[in-house]
Amino acid sequence: RPRRRGGASSKMAAPPSVEMAGGEKRRPSPASEPGRLPASSNGVPEAEAAFLLQAGVSDMVRGALLKLLEARPEEPVEFLASYFDRLMQSSAEGRADGGDPQRQLHWRLERALWYLRLAHHSHSKPAFNNNVSMAYDALSAGGRRKKPGVSGKLYSEVLKMFFQDKGAAEEIIAPLLRKITCRDHEMVPFDIFRYGVLTCLVLLEFLAKAGALYDALDGGSDVADQRICLAVLGTLEEALHTSDVSSPIRYLEAGSKLGPDYLALAMDKALAGRKASAAMKKEEFLKKASAIFVAKVKPVG
Repeated sequence: RPRRRGGASSKMAAPPSVEMAGGEKRRPSPASEPGRLPASSNGVPEAEAAFLLQAGVSDMVRGALLKLLEARPEEPVEFLASYFDRLMQSSAEGRADGGDPQRQLHWRLERALWYLRLAHHSHSKPAFNNNVSMAYDALSAGGRRKKPGVSGKLYSEVLKMFFQDKGAAEEIIAPLLRKITCRDHEMVPFDIFRYGVLTCLVLLEFLAKAGALYDALDGGSDVADQRICLAVLGTLEEALHTSDVSSPIRYLEAGSKLGPDYLALAMDKALAGRKASAAMKKEEFLKKASAIFVAKVKPVG
């Protein structure tokens, strides 16, 4: 029988991964290691569980996961990073404020704005109400000499910041803010605050849909025929008027009922005339569309 070169054994050597697995199997269990505390019922050693509980990490992580499930962002990891970064900033600023009222007011507004970014009317009602409630609490005055609630000035300011954060034009949002804001000295109850936030969110989505509609009308030329634009806007206004809606969220539902056949008929009718028509830019189209929306909004006064 020929001998193997180098005196190697006839048995093949085990791959490193197999040897590592074997080492893991031979490793004593945590409970048998000297000095190791027994694990609790959930598999976490009691000392580690006590540390997490004392440091507040468990509640922090649980809160982050709940916010993640409520918001359901497209980038969950980025959302969690932003969430914990916001917690760190709030904690650091709270220690560095030194009782400065202006800095405290700034961070109350920033904290409220962060919660409003998480709120969306398409989410479940409890999730939406929870985020709006957290924003309301962040702005609430409190204190011994102040009544709990949000002042009209703070309410108006956070709505303006919210629109600016979304890149909405001032000339578009100003008419709406005049209808849903309160006087600076008034205390805004939560129901009014929630109504204002919901109306702002719906207007932003309404403008997004109107912008997409204009993009379909201009054919990529950045200008659209004024006759077609006015016909579409008239059809949209008619749909909102006949729907007799009372809640801002219903505006989107009314607009969605406009079928392509109905719109095509209105556009064909507008183009039947042989008169030359001027062009309408997107900014003008969105301004007119927002005016239709704002006209249906119920004032809070």
